[in-house]
Amino acid sequence: MNFFDPTHQEAPTEDLNFGICDDQNGQKAYTDRTNKSKWIATVINEKPFQLTFTAIDKGVIKDDQFPGKERCEGMITSNEHIYFLELKVQRSGGAAKAKLQLESTIEIFNQVHPERLREYKHKKAFICNKKHPNFHVIQNEYQRSFYSKYNVRLDINTEIKFKN
Repeated sequence: MNFFDPTHQEAPTEDLNFGICDDQNGQKAYTDRTNKSKWIATVINEKPFQLTFTAIDKGVIKDDQFPGKERCEGMITSNEHIYFLELKVQRSGGAAKAKLQLESTIEIFNQVHPERLREYKHKKAFICNKKHPNFHVIQNEYQRSFYSKYNVRLDINTEIKFKN
C-alpha cells in the first residue's frame, strides 16, 4: 500500500479554485472544475501551489483492506502541505464519525509511511459538510488532543485554503 501511488492520484494542478466531490455511489472521491453544485469542499489555491488529489477510500485503501477501520475520502498534497479530507453531505450529526475516519486514516498512513508526515510544513485534517458547512464547532480541547496525538491540525470547513 502506498498513499503516493500515482494510480490513485489525479494529475497535479495549479488551478486557483476547484471542488472535491463524492457522489455517495460507492465510487471514489474526485475533483471537479465546472459543476459547483456537486462540490462538497472548495479548494482555494492562493499561491498557487502544485496540488495533487489522492483518493484514499476506494483508492489507496480498498473496501476489503483494514476491515473495521474507517478511512477518509482523500488527501491533497503539495511540497509543503498534506491535507486529509472527510466529506459529508448531511443536515446534522456526522462530526464524531468524520473525526474517527480521519484519525483512522492518519494512523494507517503513519503505519505505511512512518515519519513521512514530518516532511510537510502544513498538516491538516478537514471535515467538510456541504449541507451544514459550519456544523458543531470542535471543542478546543479536542483540537489540542488531535494535534497532540497526530501532529495534524483539525478543522471543520468547506473551504480548503492553500496559502503561505
